[in-house]
Amino acid sequence: MTDNNRNMFIAIGLSLAILLGWQYFIAMPQEKQRQAQLQQQQATQAGQTQTAPGSNAGSTPQQPGAAPSAPGAGGAPTRTVTRAQALEASPRVAIETPALKGSIALRGGRADDLLLAKYRETIDPKSPNIVLLSPSGAPAPFYAEFGWTSAPGAKVALPGADTLWTAPEGAKLTPSTPLTLSWDNGQGQIFRRTFTVDDHYMFTVKDEVENKGGEAITLYPYALVSRHGMPHTEGFYILHEGLVGVMGDHGLQEVTYSKMDDAKPVTHKATGGWLGITDKYWAATVIPDQKVEVDARFSSSMLGQTRTFQADFLAAAKTVEPGATATTQSRLFAGAKEVAVVDGYETQYQIDRFDRLIDWGWFYFITKPLFLVIDWIYKLVGNFGIAILAVTVLLKAIFFPLANKSYASMAKMKALQPEMVAIRERYADDKVKQQQATMELYKKEKINPVAGCLPIIIQIPVFFALYKVLFVTIEMRQAPFFGWIHDLSAPDPTTVFNLFGLIPWDPSIVPVLGPYLMLGAWPLIMGVTMWVQMKLNPAPPDPTQQMIFNYMPIIFTFMLAHFAAGLVIYWAWNNTLSVIQQAAIMKRHGVKIELWDNIRSAFRKKAPAKG
Repeated sequence: MTDNNRNMFIAIGLSLAILLGWQYFIAMPQEKQRQAQLQQQQATQAGQTQTAPGSNAGSTPQQPGAAPSAPGAGGAPTRTVTRAQALEASPRVAIETPALKGSIALRGGRADDLLLAKYRETIDPKSPNIVLLSPSGAPAPFYAEFGWTSAPGAKVALPGADTLWTAPEGAKLTPSTPLTLSWDNGQGQIFRRTFTVDDHYMFTVKDEVENKGGEAITLYPYALVSRHGMPHTEGFYILHEGLVGVMGDHGLQEVTYSKMDDAKPVTHKATGGWLGITDKYWAATVIPDQKVEVDARFSSSMLGQTRTFQADFLAAAKTVEPGATATTQSRLFAGAKEVAVVDGYETQYQIDRFDRLIDWGWFYFITKPLFLVIDWIYKLVGNFGIAILAVTVLLKAIFFPLANKSYASMAKMKALQPEMVAIRERYADDKVKQQQATMELYKKEKINPVAGCLPIIIQIPVFFALYKVLFVTIEMRQAPFFGWIHDLSAPDPTTVFNLFGLIPWDPSIVPVLGPYLMLGAWPLIMGVTMWVQMKLNPAPPDPTQQMIFNYMPIIFTFMLAHFAAGLVIYWAWNNTLSVIQQAAIMKRHGVKIELWDNIRSAFRKKAPAKG
């Protein structure tokens, strides 16, 4: 077997190992995790609010959800019913806004029923609206709660999960009509809770307690969001799903569901900030007064067979003298993580780093500006796909000076190909002298041999940032392009293995190899443009390197077939622009463009090696 043949089989073997290894170690475990989460979610039994582990002695207040009169005190999980039946278990006041539909439960005074009016489960306009919050008793409860807690042993009766609040007859919560609930504990204290909501996703909740009794009382205001059962997650390392918040000087805190299993609560004293539970596109967070110090906490516990997750804060004590009234106010964000809306809330309410609710990642300084530029162009052209193409051109212009130097160096290397071939032939049996002579030639002609890698290196952070933008921003969700691309954030739905839909067969059902058979039109276009770009460059002198470079477009084609279509379109367009730019630079330097010759030679049968 010749060295070239051996190297070819090595390259092929490495390529197959990469593809199969990715499928076995990454894709299959992720799919198993999703299936397990779905099964657990379906088997979840609802309960009341989780009970915080233990209670402190003395005058220390009990944690939210752990007070004797608060929800979850000694409660056992209840039988799971349908969401509709769980909603019927409590009288309710409807919520109607341009962005939200749902209700406030009078039993417990919770925000536990929210649907997103502008978002549906699929691109079908008749598919169900996205369900964000659901009540206890329903599958996968997820709700927000506000109220008061007290020190252990306090005798004052506080509203809890079973408290039936009173609402004005015919009440409805809308952006123009607040909702005020009231409850008399029969001991001289009257509690009031007032909800207001804007046109988007922000609730303001004001809790009041009027003390008509004969003794002063001490209460601690709290707010929480609670989720029962392990929710379905995307399972990608670039996306955080779980408990999230900014806790004052402690900064951004992100804890995944899996890390909260049997873990100790995460607690911080913080002034300002927010905390809650986030999905890929939606979130529910509670926001304290930004000038008040609170005890912020992430926690998890078991309620029967169900794992529960909670994010809460507890504010400083308020002593209410006889005849006086104490008031506390906090906010609830419950909705879609729209960039403009989230940024607007950060500015309007001076919420510390609220924009980090969207997972911009470590490259925040690249990712968010890149989205803002794409979004600005989108508002001009009306299509996110066109906006991505326009941003690609803009990025090419910004990096043109550096890319120009790189391509110029590559053009010089192309011109020196005859001399490099002569050196390899002259020192065919001495690799060291061959390398020395080549480097002397580079030095003499002032060529940087690694300059050709710079355009690719430049693309890496931009590629990752665009991947992040497409993956995490809700604006890209279900955003159409042209033709068969109805969702830029999803992979190309077509595949060459059923002739792009002409054959009524789903290749994805094939065991193990199924995911790799979903090879759409745009990934193929991207692969071709990448291959053409490589054929424009000088071939590496080492046969093994040549083989690896020849197979790179094939490997990338199959790998990127699983990525968002918008990302593949960007990569194909970027390759096309690079070919045009590089060809123009080579022509300017008087270097013959041998693209077509290289392409023809790739398909020409090579003569067998002698010896």
